[in-house]
Amino acid sequence: MPQETSVSSLITVTDDTFAELVLASDRPVVVDFWAEWCPPCKMIEKSLVELAQEFGDRMVIAKLNSDDNPQTTRRYGVMSLPTLLVFRGGQVVGSVVGSRPKLHLRQSLTMHAGL
Repeated sequence: MPQETSVSSLITVTDDTFAELVLASDRPVVVDFWAEWCPPCKMIEKSLVELAQEFGDRMVIAKLNSDDNPQTTRRYGVMSLPTLLVFRGGQVVGSVVGSRPKLHLRQSLTMHAGL
């Protein structure tokens, strides 16, 4: 079962749950690679929560703490935080690197997720 974060509407994924919750999902999944020490990561969090509510059941938005989950972070070559990777059918179909305004995030995620 997806673990709810303290931020409602976002699920938390880990190295151990990534395959089940992201790669095997029947919906597009956006994974927010973040870290506690990253101010830009905190800046986009509110926008991601609001977008998760807007997208509802059409898309899953997940958070992965890069410091706590280095295997997945390395596997996908994440070098900058925040990085958002969009997965469809278990494959990366798009990305957004760095803090962006909510409008930019909405447009990018909608395009990459095919919504």
